[in-house]
Amino acid sequence: MLSIKNLEAGYGQVKVLHNISIDVPKGKVITLIGSNGAGKTTTMRAVSGMIKPTHGEITLDGKRIDALPSHRIARLGLAHSPEGRRVFATMSVEDNLILGAFPRYTGSRSKGDVKGDLEKAMELFPRLKERRTQQAGTLSGGEQQMLAMARAIMLNPEVVLLDEPSMGLAPILVEEVFNIIGRLKSEGVTMLLVEQFAAAALNVADYGYVLENGKISVHGPADKLKTDPAVKAAYLGGGH
Repeated sequence: MLSIKNLEAGYGQVKVLHNISIDVPKGKVITLIGSNGAGKTTTMRAVSGMIKPTHGEITLDGKRIDALPSHRIARLGLAHSPEGRRVFATMSVEDNLILGAFPRYTGSRSKGDVKGDLEKAMELFPRLKERRTQQAGTLSGGEQQMLAMARAIMLNPEVVLLDEPSMGLAPILVEEVFNIIGRLKSEGVTMLLVEQFAAAALNVADYGYVLENGKISVHGPADKLKTDPAVKAAYLGGGH
């Protein structure tokens, strides 16, 4: 479904990613874990077209997307829930969600039942249903994270990129966010999950990659990574 091969990317003269390859099969949850500064968010930005790779190929359902701008990549069905939430603060919760479906109104994505999907998103994220007319900027951090995730789902995407969905959240909200990711997985939503909270990510994922200094150091089925001594020592120790 989503394939990243020999990807290199960075900012200006600073190379962040060094020849990384990741496969995200249809209907699976793949996680990319690593410490701060490892290159996780840079990977997501390169995939969604926010920055241009300097080398390598990215394909979505067999079509190359690494040379395309972000809006064209979104039209092909790749939704990005970015680090830091990035909601439209002065717009209502409902209007934020409808904006997520914008390509479906323009004809660049199959429209389907947008109204039905809106109600489905509200059921999946009941806190948003309670606040559907409230300005997004007045929501709590956890509610804004849920809104960013729900907005991505409103694209009716082929693949969802989730960048640090637990960042800055209280433990009880982290648990709620990962429960929602689990529900999306059960519905067959394909996801690439970037997460510093490695234990939770590996619990919900099918397969994982560990990124260190811009390189993939180890990868394998999530269950095996959870018992890998090096992964346990580096990412599953105290506090995880």
